[in-house]
Amino acid sequence: MRVEVLAVIGAVVITACSVKPEPINYGQDNCHLCKMTIMDKKFGAEVVTTKGKVFKFDDVNCMVNFLNSGYLEERDVAFRLVTDYSQPGKLIAADEAFFIKSPDIRSPMAGQVASFETDERKNEFKKQWSNSIYLTWGELTTQYK
Repeated sequence: MRVEVLAVIGAVVITACSVKPEPINYGQDNCHLCKMTIMDKKFGAEVVTTKGKVFKFDDVNCMVNFLNSGYLEERDVAFRLVTDYSQPGKLIAADEAFFIKSPDIRSPMAGQVASFETDERKNEFKKQWSNSIYLTWGELTTQYK
């Protein structure tokens, strides 16, 4: 009986401390930085710390500004995620994503950036936006300093 109770307590503790992304609840969650309700499923971003704390954002520029603020140390970040523009609501790894910046992209906080999981999807959408440029994650993080 005692072993079973300890096993249940251990399972609860392990589950409660898991470090993993969680879905953005569009229309309910607020951006951690600007406090606006996250509404557009083509945009959105998330940071998960190594302790499992989740920060959600309505635009990639809010997430980059948060990361550049010094609030978290780089070693404290477990996941940096962005929404795939071509698959609304799907979170993908930010450092593996492909980014397009264009004044034609109407993101919630005027970041003018769309994220894509694949290079092929990025190229398909790039054709429809004027004055668009391709950015890597490293280049994107310097855009909002």
